[in-house]
Amino acid sequence: MSGDTVLTLILKAGPVVKFVLFILLFLSVFSWSIIFYKYRLFSKVEKESGEFHQVFLKSRHWDTLYQSTKRLPASPLANLFRAAYSIEDSNKDAIRGTLKRIEAVEAVRFERYLTFLATTGSTAPFIGLFGTVWGIMNSFMGIGRIGTASLAVVAPGIAEALIATAAGLAAAIPAVVAYNYYLSRSRRNIIIMEDFSRELIEYCTRTHGEAQTGSF
Repeated sequence: MSGDTVLTLILKAGPVVKFVLFILLFLSVFSWSIIFYKYRLFSKVEKESGEFHQVFLKSRHWDTLYQSTKRLPASPLANLFRAAYSIEDSNKDAIRGTLKRIEAVEAVRFERYLTFLATTGSTAPFIGLFGTVWGIMNSFMGIGRIGTASLAVVAPGIAEALIATAAGLAAAIPAVVAYNYYLSRSRRNIIIMEDFSRELIEYCTRTHGEAQTGSF
């Protein structure tokens, strides 16, 4: 036992514990992939939205604003403006309906894969606990076969079992933290998007005719 490393204990673990660790490894790797993906996504979304909003506040030329959206594909504000630009009907309900559809699409983009983080955070500790219980059960069965409860007999089985618990927590904790963090960022961006939609609806309905001729 004294010379065993964590890797050695994993390699000596039974097939059930190994399977549990494999599941937890998959959950952890996929969770971290989502974490990095969401970080890049929200960083790009917020940067481009900030750029577009600055242009929107400074410019009142419809076509110029539309051209600026082409270099900001990740910005939901730019996507909303493109949708408003393409609307020929100046009816407020028609504009609102179109923008609501864009908002829904963008909200789905913001929240995509977050359910996997939530699922990992809630299930990984229990999956690890299952591996722990199974490993300890095998240790007690080993004691029954050998007929002794010395530390040399019990310790390896308990150690490999506790590794499953540690692996479950290692997969769950980052997933829970990331889920709460990115859900908060998602909601903040949705609120910004909804506020911009209301502002855009007012512009469209008040000066739609001027907008289609080149300025508003």
